[in-house]
Amino acid sequence: MSELRFSLADVAGVRLAVSPVNETVMSMWALADPVRYPVHLPWVDRARVILRRPEVAVRVRPLTELTWRGCPLPDFLTPAARPNVELAEQLDQIAATPPAVVVRDLLSTIHRRPLSAFGLALLADPRGLLPRLVDAVRVWHDEAIAPDWPRLRALLDADVAYRAAQLAETGAGRFFEQLHPSLRWLGDRVVSDDPFERDFDLRGRGLALNPTVFTDRRVLWNLLEDSLPAGAYPVRAVGTLWEVTTPPPGDPLARVIGPGRATLLHLLAAATTTTDLARLSGMSAGNVSQHLAALHAAGLVSRSRQGRHVRYRNTDAAGVLLRASGAADPVG
Repeated sequence: MSELRFSLADVAGVRLAVSPVNETVMSMWALADPVRYPVHLPWVDRARVILRRPEVAVRVRPLTELTWRGCPLPDFLTPAARPNVELAEQLDQIAATPPAVVVRDLLSTIHRRPLSAFGLALLADPRGLLPRLVDAVRVWHDEAIAPDWPRLRALLDADVAYRAAQLAETGAGRFFEQLHPSLRWLGDRVVSDDPFERDFDLRGRGLALNPTVFTDRRVLWNLLEDSLPAGAYPVRAVGTLWEVTTPPPGDPLARVIGPGRATLLHLLAAATTTTDLARLSGMSAGNVSQHLAALHAAGLVSRSRQGRHVRYRNTDAAGVLLRASGAADPVG
């Protein structure tokens, strides 16, 4: 069990952001243990093909060896993410990790599992070998994560928006207890039901919270005295991540207005954002925006703003079209 102690400044300093590095590094867990991550099997099948390419395998090996099944991650490899951070910025942060911190973080993992060959080499020469590890993360992101990043990012951004609204509406106590079933708020601290046994005072530095697709069972803490405290928590609705929604086979409406626009009408029984529509449909955000503009101009969808987000929904006219084409129960 872990405890994180908050001051008023820490409560005010809770922030939510997406971490491209987290998704890249933690994706290796799903690759190493697909039985534990069945929802990601469509991605795992593609990623395994990528990793079998010799030119990829040799460059990614440093990352593979540090993320074996059951391996705890050294904290420097998953730095806290700030809002709108890009992968390159996080890689620069990892590359700038002082050698003493690399050694400390590696040693902190050996109580769970011995270091791999690369881990031992990195322990002996952190300054010389850290660039190889950074390159491995970059290559794996470019090869295995970037093709699906719009879909991943849409799900993560939607979660950040949802949690931010929740924090503003309910306050820190209720927010943390809704963030994950393993968390409890006890007035001035978060108690986490986990095996890590940490007692950590945030000391006014706040807490970065990063949703992640590839964490499934608990919140993972990155709590160090010399860096921004962070927690990676399981994203909501991960079961929808690899779904691609299309009109029913032979849908008459798709033949009239096109499959892309018909797909969106089938999804817009409830108010939905562009990012969520991109994730659910498998289309790019740009294509979704173009289709929505056409549908809005035709009077088939309405739009409303809620905070920073614009949500779209079918109009009555769209409902008439869906019913006329035989879609009496459009997907919501």
